[in-house]
Amino acid sequence: MTSQKLATPKSLSDLFFSFSGLAIQGFGGVLAYMERELVEKKRWLTREEFVEEWAVARTMPGPAALNLSIMVGARHFGFRGALVALSGMFLVPSMLILLLGVGYARFGDDPHVMGAVRGMGAVAAALFIATGLKLLTTLKSNPLGLRICTGIVVVVFVTIALLHVRVVNILFGVGGIGCVIAYLKMKARV
Repeated sequence: MTSQKLATPKSLSDLFFSFSGLAIQGFGGVLAYMERELVEKKRWLTREEFVEEWAVARTMPGPAALNLSIMVGARHFGFRGALVALSGMFLVPSMLILLLGVGYARFGDDPHVMGAVRGMGAVAAALFIATGLKLLTTLKSNPLGLRICTGIVVVVFVTIALLHVRVVNILFGVGGIGCVIAYLKMKARV
């Protein structure tokens, strides 16, 4: 944990509009936008807290971005904050999706629209990769260390990409082993 002074949302409306803005920006994946907004701009979380909470949000049922918004909202305003953050992630983006769906139904076959959609996919992939590289800095404080984390990444890649093992099996198998190793290493430090 860093010694950086964290900020808090000014109000429930600040929480709502912040998550609405994140959801609107995050087509194709919101991880890059959430990290930049919550850690760098708003400073509601440290980078280490973001990585930890994102990991928890990924393992919970449902979209990780929604889970993280609920966790951040609850952290600052309790149950009301969780509901407001969740509403921020849903309300405006849902209306926008409906409008885009109507527009795409009408103009989706246009070559310019098809090219724009392909271009947005490339941008989303690049943002995802850049955010992953930026978040690698948190490995310094990870109890597993760089070697074990690298080993886990290699095992997960091989089992999913090459051996086609189901992700849920990897989550419980390799993820469970990683949790046990982290627990034992943290227990040994104390």
